[in-house]
Amino acid sequence: MRLSLHEVMAALQAAGSEQTRKTYARHGVTIPMFGVSFATLKTLYKQIKVDHELALALWNTGNFDARNLAVKVVDPSRMTPADLDRWSRDPTAAMCSSYVAHVSAEGPHARACADAWLTSADANQHAMGWKLVGALAMVDAGLDDAWFRPHLATIERDIHAVSNALRSVMNLSLIAIGCRSPALRDAATAAAQRIGKVHVDQGDTACKTPDAGPDIRKAWEYARSKHAESPAAQERARASMRIRC
Repeated sequence: MRLSLHEVMAALQAAGSEQTRKTYARHGVTIPMFGVSFATLKTLYKQIKVDHELALALWNTGNFDARNLAVKVVDPSRMTPADLDRWSRDPTAAMCSSYVAHVSAEGPHARACADAWLTSADANQHAMGWKLVGALAMVDAGLDDAWFRPHLATIERDIHAVSNALRSVMNLSLIAIGCRSPALRDAATAAAQRIGKVHVDQGDTACKTPDAGPDIRKAWEYARSKHAESPAAQERARASMRIRC
């Protein structure tokens, strides 16, 4: 039986905890929230599966937990450019905002969104553009490697001069590009060596800033140990990260 928005919001509210709210606040959540664990969100997703209309309604509540559930139950193929634009601009938290990029990457408007968002004057949307570059590197097997090379050059040129938040997502996109193919692995590893250490203020959290070169190497070693063609191919063989995480 299909759950209503009211029923889902009531379930989210009942599952919230003060400790989880404190944790999310340390990770930058400023919008209303109940403080629902990701384990509970996954349980709700298994109950709901895909419900696109419910996903849109959940997002529109402006509640952090509802938005985290929305990215799990949404149908990416039905998202319009206007929907994606709105979601990419809305505030969330760094630990969860990559989910919106994956929703876009799994739909038909990803390339157009990336091109538009990377030139956006809106800080949230601009950062989402870089997250989308990283998501496309991992999940879009049909995209030519050549598309990523200019973005790799931009990361190398600008990463030390941009804001703290943008520096973080550029670094993650650099790693994702390096996980796509052997040729891009070499190009991204060389870029990481020229870039050097990337410093990101992670605030009052236990988060660490990845070291791109070693992280790319470890990802390839692990993928090969699992007989995968690449880390990106290994990722494509799994359920979407917006659902499993």
